[in-house]
Amino acid sequence: MSTARQVIALLKSHIEGEEQQFLTVAMQVAAHEARQGHGKVAQEIRGLVDQAKDQKSQFVSKKGGPIPLIQPKGDLLSLLSARYSDMRLGDMVLSENLYERLMRVVTEQANSNLLKQHNLDPRRKLLLVGAPGTGKSMTAAAIAGELKLPLFTVMYEGLFTKFMGETATQLKLIFEAMSSTRGVYFFDEFDALGSQRSSNNDVGEIRRVLNSCLQFLENDDSDSLIIAATNHPDLLDKALYRRFDDVIQYELPSSEVIKKLVQSRLVTFRLDWKVWDGILEAAAGLSQAEIIRAITESAKNAVLENRKTILEDELISSIIERKSMTHW
Repeated sequence: MSTARQVIALLKSHIEGEEQQFLTVAMQVAAHEARQGHGKVAQEIRGLVDQAKDQKSQFVSKKGGPIPLIQPKGDLLSLLSARYSDMRLGDMVLSENLYERLMRVVTEQANSNLLKQHNLDPRRKLLLVGAPGTGKSMTAAAIAGELKLPLFTVMYEGLFTKFMGETATQLKLIFEAMSSTRGVYFFDEFDALGSQRSSNNDVGEIRRVLNSCLQFLENDDSDSLIIAATNHPDLLDKALYRRFDDVIQYELPSSEVIKKLVQSRLVTFRLDWKVWDGILEAAAGLSQAEIIRAITESAKNAVLENRKTILEDELISSIIERKSMTHW
């Protein structure tokens, strides 16, 4: 049998959370049992150690903040990027309806244990649809920040391989990671995965990837959040919509949102206008991202000219410039 010293070492490493030391001692125990002629016991211990290593080998803890960040490694290194977000929903300028829908997700996640006590599941699979620059990617970061979870962004250059049949296998690794490491998993440009099966340029590989994606979404019961975003909802296969708890539409900013964007971004400056009609008219049709860029240009001009005031004509000019660039 194992020595008392080895048992003590196992318990100590377990209590201190030293997983690698725990596995090392376990292998020493296996070697000890083998020397004693207990080959079956030694083989079983080695098998359990290998199983533990396989389950943890896809992620590595990276220190560098108040909470260690779980970084992908191994095969996942080319499939996921990981970071902690300091973004919050309150940092975004959202319509009242959109803010309430997103906060509902955060509230349900924060109270998931209470819901599960009543056999209820919190929302955790979201599909965000809307034009570029309307805040979909920022939303994924904000929800991760609200819940203090790591944000894992899927990297399609690693997911789509040149070998037929491997993409579905790579996708499976991502969904397995959701079960082993809780986080917010963000699929941007989701139409790259979920294009319609009836598409004219459809090929067998695309059908296989889509069918795998449908199956993985359907069967996933992890505690992680899945957030998919697309600028082209018309390209998505209709069967995908049923796999999400919520489909949230992102619109171009209303006059009210445009005004809040300007005021929040220029809070340290004086505004030389009282009537907003000219600015609102100029900004109509632009995304939040483009409006923010125009606001930033006006702020930089004021700083470089040592001014504390933002001129109305200057901001309108910056907005018009951004609008002309979007037509290319």
